[in-house]
Amino acid sequence: MGRFAVAVGLALSLAWSTARLAGQEGRAPANLATKAGEWPSYGRDLANTRYSPLDQINASNFSKLEVAWRFKTDFLGPRPEFKLEGTPLMVNGRLFATAGTRRAVVALDPETGEMLWMHSELEGPRGEASPRKLSGRGLAYWSDGTNERVLYVTIGFRLVALEAKTGARISSFGKDGLVDLKEPAVVGGGDPIDPVKGEIGLHATPLVAGNVVIVGGTFSEDSGTLPPTHNNIKGLVQAYDVRTGKRLWIFRTIPMPGEFGNETWEKDAWAVNGNNGVWTQMAIDEQLGLVYLPVETPTSDYYGGHRPGNNLFAESIVAVDMKTGQRKWHFQLVHHPIWGFDIASPPILADVMVNGQAVKVIAQPGKQSFLYVLDRATGRPVWPIEERAVEQSDVPGEKTSPTQPFPTKPPAYDRQGSSIDYLIDFTPELRAEAVQLVSKYKLGPIFTPPVVAKAEGPRGTLALSAGSGGSNWPGGAFDPESHVLYISSQSGAFYLWDLIPPKKESDMRYIKGNPMSGEGQGGLTMLNVRGLPLPKPPYGRISAIDLDRGDILWQIPHGETPDNVRNHQALKGLTIPRTGQPCAGLVGMMLTKSLVVSGECAYTTLNGRRGAMLRAYDKTSGQEVGAVYMPAPQSGSPMTYMINGKQYIVLAIGGASYVGEYIAFRLPS
Repeated sequence: MGRFAVAVGLALSLAWSTARLAGQEGRAPANLATKAGEWPSYGRDLANTRYSPLDQINASNFSKLEVAWRFKTDFLGPRPEFKLEGTPLMVNGRLFATAGTRRAVVALDPETGEMLWMHSELEGPRGEASPRKLSGRGLAYWSDGTNERVLYVTIGFRLVALEAKTGARISSFGKDGLVDLKEPAVVGGGDPIDPVKGEIGLHATPLVAGNVVIVGGTFSEDSGTLPPTHNNIKGLVQAYDVRTGKRLWIFRTIPMPGEFGNETWEKDAWAVNGNNGVWTQMAIDEQLGLVYLPVETPTSDYYGGHRPGNNLFAESIVAVDMKTGQRKWHFQLVHHPIWGFDIASPPILADVMVNGQAVKVIAQPGKQSFLYVLDRATGRPVWPIEERAVEQSDVPGEKTSPTQPFPTKPPAYDRQGSSIDYLIDFTPELRAEAVQLVSKYKLGPIFTPPVVAKAEGPRGTLALSAGSGGSNWPGGAFDPESHVLYISSQSGAFYLWDLIPPKKESDMRYIKGNPMSGEGQGGLTMLNVRGLPLPKPPYGRISAIDLDRGDILWQIPHGETPDNVRNHQALKGLTIPRTGQPCAGLVGMMLTKSLVVSGECAYTTLNGRRGAMLRAYDKTSGQEVGAVYMPAPQSGSPMTYMINGKQYIVLAIGGASYVGEYIAFRLPS
C-alpha cells in the first residue's frame, strides 16, 4: 500500500515553530504528567477525567468568546466527512487531530489553526472493506523527553507511528512505521481472517502508557439489518512496544478453551460466535499497572439464542496487567446480553473518599443509565450491587439470565425501561393518544426482554434505555478537586424489538431494534404523537454525581427545545420549559476550574439563526452561565489548552449538510 505524506511549507513552518517554542516551558515528560495548559490524551489523561484546571474562560466571560480559527476538513479524503467525532491533542505547542474520510492526521498551529503537516495512508481495497471508516475519535501521543511520536489506527486497521515534528512514518516501528493489527484476529474456532476483506477496525484512539501502546477493535455496526452470520470475527485487545512495534500481548474477549470464562459459553458457543470487541476508549492506572477494558456485546445485540450462557467477557469491565495482558479481575454489568447495552462510554478513574476512607475507583456509565462504581484494584463494588431476579424471555430458543446486577448507589441518572408515566404529558389529549399508541406494545422495567411480534399485540417491547439510551461513546468527566462526576444522557427515543425469523441470506435468528419506529407485523409504526416525541421531557440531560457519597447533586436539561416541539400547533399558548435534546447522550463535555462545557447535538432556530449553542454551566449548581453560537452541532468532544497566555476551547462540529470542521474559541484580544 502506498503512503501519502504532505508537508505544507514544512521547512519554513518548522523553523518558525521551533524558534517560537524555544521560549516556552520544557517538553512534556515521558510519563505524560499533564501540564496545566496541555491536553495530551483523548480524555486529557489516562483516567478519562476530561478535566483541566484552566480558568481564564469562566462564568463572567464565556458568552464573550469569539472564533479564533476554523479548520475545515472537506479536502482530506475522496469525499467530505459530515460526522467528525475527533478530540484534538495539544502538546508541546502543537495540536494534533484526525480528520477526513480517509482518516488523515494533521498537525496544526494551536494559535492560528494553520496546518503544519498532514499524513494519510492510501489503503485501497483494505480501506474500502473497513467496517469503521471516517476519521474516528483521534490519536495518541508519546514522548521520552527527546523523541516525540503520534500514533493512530488507520481505517484498514493498521497501527501507524509518526514523527510528531514532521508527520513522517518512523521506519524502525513495525514494518516501515506500520503494524498490521489484523494478523492475530480470528474467526470460528481460531481460523485467521482475510487480511483485506476481514471486517475489523476501530474508531477509538490507541492508548499509550510508559512504552506500551494498547489498541482495541470493533466490527460492523448493528444498525437493524440482518447479519449474515453469528459466527463473526472475535474481539481482541492488543499491546505493542511503542518504540519498536513489537507485539507484547493479546487479550481475547471471547475466551478460548482452557482460558478463564470459556465455560460461560455453553454448548461450545464460543466457537460459533463473534464480536465482543472493545470499541470505545480504555483507561489505564499506571501505578497499579492495570488497563481497564470496556467490552461490548456479542453477535447479535438483541438475540442470544445462538450463544447460551452468561457469555464472558461480554458487557464487562476487565482489568488486565498492562505489561502481560493477564486478567486480574472482571465485573460483568449484564449477563447474557440482549438489550444492546454494550459498554460505549469510556471508564473514568477517580480517587475519592467513601465513609472517610480513601478509595481508588473506576466509574463506568452505560446506556442503561446506571453508574457502576468499583474498587479499581480489586473489582469489588464500592456500594452494593445486587443480583435481582428479572423477567425471563419467552422468545423461542432464548435463555436469559435469571438475575441481573443492580447498583444500589448512585441511583439511575436517567429513565430506564418503559412506563405510562414516561409518556408525553403536555396536555391530557396528547397523553391519551400516547397511551393508546403504546397499548399494543409491551412495557416494563429495565431488562424486560424482547418478544415475538404479533399483529394483535404485543407488537414489540418498548424501552428508553436500550440501544442508544442513557450515555454513549462521549462519556462523562470527573473533577478531582470536588470528587463530582458529570455525565450526559438521553431518554428521548423509545426502542422496539421483535423477532425476525431466519432468512436464506443469514444463518441466525435476529431481534431488530429501531429508534422511534419498529418494523413488525403490520408494517412501519412511527412511535410519536402528532410528530411530537412519545416520551415527556427532558429528552436529554446532564447529571452531577457525588462520588464520595453516591448521590445525584443536580440534573439539568441539556440543549435547546427542538423546533418541532417549540413550534408545534398543539402546544400553542403553552409555556414549555427547555426540554433538552434527544441526542444529548451523544455529545461529550469537558470540565475547567469552574465550568462544565458541552455543545448541543442538534440544529435549532433561535432569533432567525439556525445552528447550535456551546453552553457553559456552573459546576456546583448546574446553572447556565454562558453560551456561544456555532453554525453546526457539536459532533466531537471539546478540549481546552493555554498557549502564550490565551486559553482556547476547540471542538468538532458538523452534521446534516455541514461538512465537519474543528472550531476554536478564545476571548477577545
